[in-house]
Amino acid sequence: MSYQALFSSLWNDYVNRNPHALKVHDLFEQQGERIINDHVAFRTFNDPRINVDQLAKFFLAYGYEEKGTYEFPVKKLFAKHYEHKNPEAPKIFISELLTEKFSPELQTVVKSCVDKIPSDALRSEKFLTHGTFWQPLSHKVYQDLLAESEYAAWLYAFGFCANHFTVNINAFNRLTEICHVNELLQKNGFKLNASGGLIKGTSRDFLEQSSTMAEEVDVSFAEGKVKIPSCYYEFAKRYALPNGELYTGFVAASADKIFESTDVGMRS
Repeated sequence: MSYQALFSSLWNDYVNRNPHALKVHDLFEQQGERIINDHVAFRTFNDPRINVDQLAKFFLAYGYEEKGTYEFPVKKLFAKHYEHKNPEAPKIFISELLTEKFSPELQTVVKSCVDKIPSDALRSEKFLTHGTFWQPLSHKVYQDLLAESEYAAWLYAFGFCANHFTVNINAFNRLTEICHVNELLQKNGFKLNASGGLIKGTSRDFLEQSSTMAEEVDVSFAEGKVKIPSCYYEFAKRYALPNGELYTGFVAASADKIFESTDVGMRS
């Protein structure tokens, strides 16, 4: 499989989980814009069997290279990003929950989930779209995790998949500013993440970002189906560094707010 085929598979899985992303994609195409993915993001736990470095192997095999590391003390996360030599290939952003910084109860749930993943699962790229290996899901467990970490609860409910795709605004011809993108989306009824403002970052950070709020979808728990936030769609505009090269990294303070696109508490 080529990395292009891998991303096609990831995209198909992503829009199945997140139907409003396809509507946004179609809306941009109707405006005559060419859509290139800036980056694709994944979530995991820091268990050595499935941590950032383990998931990264899928992309390293296609020539991706590690480029940056990031820490999120409040949310207790660690992340790395990866780049391909082809500038139009999406960057990869993988984060992991630092489980040792949470309660013994949360750690027990995470270990129980990871223990259910077959030892050979990481040999196939299908791992990245498999979702949960742990079934049935418990809504009570989901709520208990949610009380400690929205990130942990989301990962428990959805497992392994693309948490979000990100549109590269630099490739647009008409909607050349993040504010223009946001205005179009709001005009068409899409709810945006307003945590820290609709636009996260500035030209001084060399990166501006915004995102939709995650779409609520039905998830089957042992107690019945419940609607919870799933995935979201992000938009990024990058600026040139003093040396003239386009900034390719990430801004932790902005990413921290983007994470909240799946936050149950921001649905109102």
